[in-house]
Amino acid sequence: MKTQPETTKRSLLLKTRLGLGAVVLGSGTLLTAAILYFGMQTVANRLETALASETRMARYAALSTQAATFLVIATESIQTGQSVETRLDRLSPIRDQIGTTFLQLRSDVEEAVAAVQSLGLDEQSRYGTQSLGLARMEALLANTLDGLADTDADQARLRAHIDSFASAFDPLLSQAVNTEVLFRNATLAGIERTRLTLTWVALALALFALLSTAWFYYGLVRPQFSRLNRLRNAAVQVGKSEFAISLPKTRNDEIGQLYGETNRMAAALKQRQDEVDAEWAGLNETIDQRTRELSAANETLSRIDENRRRFFADISHELRTPLTVIMMESQIGQRDGQTAPDALETIETSAAKLNQRIDDLLRVARSETGELALEPRDVALRALIQTVVGDIQPEIDSANMQLEVGKFPDCALHCDPDWMRQVLLSLLRNAIRHARDGKALSLSGQSEDGSAQIKITDNGPGIPEGAQDQIFERFVQGAATNSQGFGVGLALARWVVEAHEGSISITSPVARERSLGVNPGTNVCIRLPLAEA
Repeated sequence: MKTQPETTKRSLLLKTRLGLGAVVLGSGTLLTAAILYFGMQTVANRLETALASETRMARYAALSTQAATFLVIATESIQTGQSVETRLDRLSPIRDQIGTTFLQLRSDVEEAVAAVQSLGLDEQSRYGTQSLGLARMEALLANTLDGLADTDADQARLRAHIDSFASAFDPLLSQAVNTEVLFRNATLAGIERTRLTLTWVALALALFALLSTAWFYYGLVRPQFSRLNRLRNAAVQVGKSEFAISLPKTRNDEIGQLYGETNRMAAALKQRQDEVDAEWAGLNETIDQRTRELSAANETLSRIDENRRRFFADISHELRTPLTVIMMESQIGQRDGQTAPDALETIETSAAKLNQRIDDLLRVARSETGELALEPRDVALRALIQTVVGDIQPEIDSANMQLEVGKFPDCALHCDPDWMRQVLLSLLRNAIRHARDGKALSLSGQSEDGSAQIKITDNGPGIPEGAQDQIFERFVQGAATNSQGFGVGLALARWVVEAHEGSISITSPVARERSLGVNPGTNVCIRLPLAEA
């Protein structure tokens, strides 16, 4: 309990040192940004003032040019003896230009007074003198214009007015220009001083940043890195299931506490590993026993499956042998002509159908083992339907039902005819079993978009919507089904159709315009690709 306050103190010390380092670095950054901002602001203000001074100097130059033009026009008008009205008319444009320039200069001087005050420069008195100079030049121009407008003045007196203007205006203008030059130079000198100051401040801040960073890294961060590397190596050992680690207890700060927790974790994992090893040894023995049992069961199932397939092959062979004899004897009897030909033909036909059922039985047996051997070829759709109708018609008659066969298109399918015959027979037998009370079946077809559609419709009780998606699954039967007949099953029917790159779907109830009676009915639609032309 006595170590808890010390641990808290050490923890706070590490947090405080990290926080202090962050504060120092952050303060240095903020100080640098502030100095840079105010320095750039000062330089920008002084540059703006210098540019304003250059603008005023340009205006004074324009005023000098305008004054010279004024003197030239006035002198010419006096020498040529022009009337007062003509003289004033000629001087009017240049007088307006000079007035505009004076107005602009007065505005510029007022802005300059405000600028030097914001910069902290003691130049307001100088710009007050500048304003007086402008006023004197304006007054001098006004007096000269009044003298030139005097109708009683002779030529000598008019020249005196012009000479007085020329001798007094030029010194005033020169004084104003010199004042602007001095102010501009003072502003540029201030910019240079600011630059030097910012340079020294930047160097000082750079040195401070280097020292702060060095202190922060070498005095605080780097030692923690070495401790963290030691902790990382311990974690790597734990990841390799090497739990024999012992981290030193150097400090009771956060990393020191993590050292202690890591040591305890490694000890707990070592204990758990020992327990797991003991349990694993027992589990391996159990797995070996279960493996031997599964192997024995698998061998038993393999023997059962082999016996099943051998049974199908043997029974097919045993059935084919007498069938072959029956067919041969019936053919011999037909050639001898001593036996009724119709009876012999019936025997031969029945034997051929029974032989075909044996082939179907073998196909089913092979399909149940996961094999589906197709022998596709081009088959006329009408011929396939005719064969199916011939095979199913006795069952239709026996069920006292009517089969309506529609007109099928004259096209060919690329399929295995035996498998497709079995699929159609199976679907028709399902319809006979489930829709016997409806008394009606329909077999129709059409072709469009490179595929043929074969539709089987009954007048039975239909299939609930929730069961339609499951009806093609293995071992699923409708509520009214029974186990009569083997067929290929709906699941195998879909398998065969999809193996031919086709599809099979169920619609129940049937649309009213296509129904065969009052019952809901079911429509099975098979889509198969047409044979290539």
